Amino acid sequence: MIKNLFFWIAASTWLLLDQATKYFAVQHLKGVSTVSLWEGVFHLTYAVNTGAAFSLFSGHSDGLKWVSFLVSVVLIGLGLWHNGLDRWEQAGYGCILAGAMGNGIDRFVSGYVVDFLDFRLIRFPVFNIADISINVGLVCLMIAVLRSASPKRSS
Repeated sequence: MIKNLFFWIAASTWLLLDQATKYFAVQHLKGVSTVSLWEGVFHLTYAVNTGAAFSLFSGHSDGLKWVSFLVSVVLIGLGLWHNGLDRWEQAGYGCILAGAMGNGIDRFVSGYVVDFLDFRLIRFPVFNIADISINVGLVCLMIAVLRSASPKRSS
């Protein structure tokens, strides 16, 4: 039996999805200004980001790649050796691992992160699947905390 199965499923699924969609973006969107899927609402726009979320720490890709690496190593260790994670925690940490690894791979290979999801309706910065994965992971961890804090019902 694999320890923390949901952790590994979440991590591998989200990482594969992230890398496949970034490959698509590089192959089909690089050099194209934007592809409108829903005019004025949702576009696919190739962009590179040398920073972190919302281009914070822009130009510090060298330091950020090591942060991604360290976070990934710690989370892999958690998945390998921690007992007692519930399914929400496993999924949450797995999603965060996938996001850290996905953007970390970009930073190590290219020196920047590939972004391409462009929600224009709310003027949100262009982002990628790894960013979504990290946020899904955080929501899963919040659910885990709320579930553990709620009083248990007796039958």
